[in-house]
Amino acid sequence: MATITTVAPEGRLGAVRQTYAGAETFPPVARAYTEVSQVVRETGLLQRARWFYALVGGAIALAFGGAVTGFILLGDTWYQLLIAGALGVIFTQVAFLAHEAAHRQILESGPANDRLGRILAAGVVGISLSWWNNKHNRHHANPNRVGKDPDIEIDTISFLEADAASAGRLRALVTRKQGWLFFPLLTLEGANLHAHAFRHLFSRGEVKDRWVELALIALRFSLYLTPIFLFLPIGMAFAFLGVQLAVFGVYMGASFAPNHKGMPIIAADAKLDFFSKQVRTSRNIRGGWWATALMGGLNYQVEHHLFPSMARPYLAKAREIVMEQCRTRGVPYTETSLVQSYGIVIAYLNRVGLAARDPFDCPMVNRFRSA
Repeated sequence: MATITTVAPEGRLGAVRQTYAGAETFPPVARAYTEVSQVVRETGLLQRARWFYALVGGAIALAFGGAVTGFILLGDTWYQLLIAGALGVIFTQVAFLAHEAAHRQILESGPANDRLGRILAAGVVGISLSWWNNKHNRHHANPNRVGKDPDIEIDTISFLEADAASAGRLRALVTRKQGWLFFPLLTLEGANLHAHAFRHLFSRGEVKDRWVELALIALRFSLYLTPIFLFLPIGMAFAFLGVQLAVFGVYMGASFAPNHKGMPIIAADAKLDFFSKQVRTSRNIRGGWWATALMGGLNYQVEHHLFPSMARPYLAKAREIVMEQCRTRGVPYTETSLVQSYGIVIAYLNRVGLAARDPFDCPMVNRFRSA
């Protein structure tokens, strides 16, 4: 069994001095990826798992049917908010499938996966697959790399000290406590994902399948919103929508945040081999099958980044192969519990937020606060 190195937050947050990892910090690991990918191919872990995704799709369809039935039977009652919360969970599970289709994990051909992903993302969840692909592919190519990974760019939350230090007075109010505010802010992430979709699809320049996605999203919202506002009182309808978006946002954010936040930040000009770059910036979540079901396979983030087209059922087996390679090569493999990962994320964001100090704060007071 390989040794597992867990990255944990520091007990004391000293002065903010962000350092970026480079080739000196992570020396190249020659042929590591070639060797591990050969074992993965020979083990048959890159084959499709149509039976698995058929079962998952069937379970989600049944869940949708149950939610619709519950909505009809409950009628005009505040218990409808339970259905709204359930829909937030179901939409997130569909988003996981759209993510896997975008990585070509489900079907054999690329075009077929693209069509499936577009139907799931735009037609069911209401977000743009073309926007997601553009952003997510750049992230996979350069996880946690300054200037290249869009997931560490400013979006209310600052993930780099330099960005936190540049916060104006209004944004700094959030940034200074952003670790503690992270999960409350995720209640707005569902609406934010829809907003990103519309901004992208109505932007100038070329957008792949712009009109197809717009048509799917328009159809989705008309079919979804019409019964809500037709059969529920206006206040209850808005509450229903708010709960669904909040649950969707928190679930999505809580599933993606543990993957890289608090892991090493890579310098923009660093020359790193693929294996080291992907393994050292990714964090796995322990839990086995229940974590896989809960997080849509994102709990095996190291393996997902090394083999992004690998189907969800094979990630656990790939984990054993990758861990053995890491042990042989002396590369740290990070795996924590879900709760511990959230603690790391909160501590990291609070540490970054220290860079957004109020310019009128007394330096002496700040020194004693951080002691």
